[in-house]
Amino acid sequence: MKKYIKYVQVSLLALAISSCDNDNYLDVNVDPNNPTEVSPDLILPTAQNYTVRNMYLGVGGRYTNTFGNIMMANWSETDGYSWYDDEFGYIMGSNFYDRIFDYSYIYTLKTYQEVINAGDETTDNFTAIAEIMKAYHFQMLVDGYGDIPYFEALQRENAATPAYDSAEAIYDDLIIKLDEAITTIKEADSDDQVPGSGDIVFNGNMTSWIQFANTLKLRILVRQSGMSSKQAYIQENMNNIVAEGSGFLLEDALVNPGYTNDDGKQNPFFQDFGENIAGEAVNNNLATCASEFVIDFLQNASDPRIDRLYEEPAGGHKGTPQGLTNYPDGFEAADVSNIGPGLLKGSTQSSPIMLAAESLFLQAEAAQRGYLSGNAQALYEQAITASFNFLGADANEDGSTDDDAATYFGQSKTNVGWSSSDPIEAIITQKWIALNGTNGWESWVEYNRTGYPANVPVALNQTNADRPVRLSYPASERVGNAANVPNQPNEFSDKIFWAN
Repeated sequence: MKKYIKYVQVSLLALAISSCDNDNYLDVNVDPNNPTEVSPDLILPTAQNYTVRNMYLGVGGRYTNTFGNIMMANWSETDGYSWYDDEFGYIMGSNFYDRIFDYSYIYTLKTYQEVINAGDETTDNFTAIAEIMKAYHFQMLVDGYGDIPYFEALQRENAATPAYDSAEAIYDDLIIKLDEAITTIKEADSDDQVPGSGDIVFNGNMTSWIQFANTLKLRILVRQSGMSSKQAYIQENMNNIVAEGSGFLLEDALVNPGYTNDDGKQNPFFQDFGENIAGEAVNNNLATCASEFVIDFLQNASDPRIDRLYEEPAGGHKGTPQGLTNYPDGFEAADVSNIGPGLLKGSTQSSPIMLAAESLFLQAEAAQRGYLSGNAQALYEQAITASFNFLGADANEDGSTDDDAATYFGQSKTNVGWSSSDPIEAIITQKWIALNGTNGWESWVEYNRTGYPANVPVALNQTNADRPVRLSYPASERVGNAANVPNQPNEFSDKIFWAN
């Protein structure tokens, strides 16, 4: 039977009636504000909100998005701030961005598992959504750490110190879990609940969830495309996606539980990098600016998205080299290009967890590699157009739109115009631009896989030839799961299995 919140309503009338035949009528130790059991429809939006926080919100915003944007030279630092010293110095270790690992298990994955645990025969759709989102987070963890707890994870006291599993075996099982989730959705009957507004991503549109699952499968498979041993496996699973028939993500996957311009209720990214409720720029906003590399790249490509990705100060767009220690004049917050209006839209803006542009770039790469039928160039250009749309780069003040995206990719410039570029390099480079500010983590992972975009510089104070290819296992695992946590691979040379 479906589990609902247990609550107590106490009134004088109820007490009077019950006093005759209930010796326990004064037992009011059940707190209605802290229920002991909740149903999946109440847990799911909490889990989805944790997904957003796992990407964007933290002490100084230091989760996956910030890490990736700095590693990929999207963001740098203004004069007068010492915000990103550890990032520019690649100070790897068990405390460096340890929140990514810890928060994923302690809050996000745990809560999706609770959606499943609280379910019954009428909540199959909720179970499927939770399994899809678990796959989303487990892939991120594999891509950042390699081997992680998986098969014994999330069992609480039944496996308090879970074993670590092979990253490749986890990837294989994620495909299985996503297939099972799709089947669960398609076989749901009239007794199964549809999430509705309790689903703060797709509002209960289960077709969109199948498309999202197919897109996650596509991401997992494309990630392994450089492995000769996986080619038949990849093609078989690509064929299964096509045969399933629902296709891939067609819209931006956005989370919005009802953000408002109130304390603690703003969009997490806007809260951390935009303005407080009084409309004043927060310190992260003033401290974070474009790198010199990304500004030069966008200007050389005549990319109009530059005005949406970054503010334009009075003197024109300007970035700072990462790791600059002795700033000359003219690099304070008012002088440089801080995060722009296409990313910081307002306190009520939705939080992207996957953009339609990424889905299209994945399809373009799969088509170019021969895994999917379809026109790779057309998909590439559709992906760029989707990026323009998300950022509002085609929009005019009067509400009309231009075709700036077509003008842009119609140029005969390397990594812009299709015929002037190596297709795979162009796809990954344009994906880097499209994910700027929203999913820097994915750009970092793709760089580790492909080496694109080319010539991304390391910080000026850096002695390493390139950025790290993985993160360190956190101190929490060294202490709490010492018998199972592996010896730490080299963060700069021991690549994740799909990059070897």
